[in-house]
Amino acid sequence: MTASITDVARAAGVSASTVSRALRGRPGVSEEVRAQITAVAAQLGYTASRSAASLASGRTFTIGVVVPYVGRWFFGTVLDSAEQVFSAAGYDVLLYNLGSPETRKRFFTRLPVRKRVDAVLSLLIPDEEESAALRSLGVPLATTVGGTRPGFTVVGIDDRAGTESAVRHLVNLGHRRIGMISGSSGPLHWTTPIDRRNAYLNVLTDAGIEHDAALEADGDYTVEGGERAMTELLAVSRPPTAVFAQSDEMAMGALRALRRHRLKVPDDVSVVGFDDHELADVVGLTTVAQPVAAQGAEAARLLLRQLDEPDAEPPAEQVRMPIRLVLRETTAPPRPRGPQ
Repeated sequence: MTASITDVARAAGVSASTVSRALRGRPGVSEEVRAQITAVAAQLGYTASRSAASLASGRTFTIGVVVPYVGRWFFGTVLDSAEQVFSAAGYDVLLYNLGSPETRKRFFTRLPVRKRVDAVLSLLIPDEEESAALRSLGVPLATTVGGTRPGFTVVGIDDRAGTESAVRHLVNLGHRRIGMISGSSGPLHWTTPIDRRNAYLNVLTDAGIEHDAALEADGDYTVEGGERAMTELLAVSRPPTAVFAQSDEMAMGALRALRRHRLKVPDDVSVVGFDDHELADVVGLTTVAQPVAAQGAEAARLLLRQLDEPDAEPPAEQVRMPIRLVLRETTAPPRPRGPQ
């Protein structure tokens, strides 16, 4: 006969509810007891019944995840880490990739996640109408992008502070012609490019450096875009001696363009990125490190906590993760060659 949860509980000397919490990774069970229950369940060949648990709890044990670009490094990393947390807790992920305006409009018009998920992790920034649609689902909501918004738990970073540390680093090295590769054509309603650009402008102003619009170029948050943007910056009458790229992928594209133009980094041009991409250390890129995977994992944990403890005090509207400037080999003082 197939072992039941009652059989496991009896053999382990605990209650059936404790067995359920332990096997689904829920809080309130010590690691020692959890390990004991897991061993007993394996010995008896017990497998939790998803349908029975759903009937008992009224849950689907599925989390909806909406992303603007599943193929982009940032979103893929957040998604992977969040999925690991959900999977360990016994939840499946229902993924919606809303990469085009048409797909996005169709999703928010039809809301196919209704009654199919217990919570939603949004990796895109919904406008007011879209936010209201998600709130109408009546499930916990979380995101890892953008600022605070009603009904959502936001896990993210301080984009302005991160950018200020990067650009100030270049200013302190002595650079005065500081370009920026932005991502202004990024995902719809994405505020990150705006916040980082404002911080870039603020540091220039504080340093008494006049802003030159010719020193800004759009890199589309891709390696190819970064290479194209760096090529544009090199073509201006007075090219920059340093460049801040709003993402490491764009910074890597900039490095490729500089190499193609036979310019040395950092002797001829300094480059700073943002993210601490897994390849940033490989290319020696100075960058602002943000815990991308940790943001996805934390957002997932907060959603599960709201499902497990619905009567508990709701989490903070915004959870800020730590960032830091990582100095590597792509930045140095400008070489003397006339006014910078």
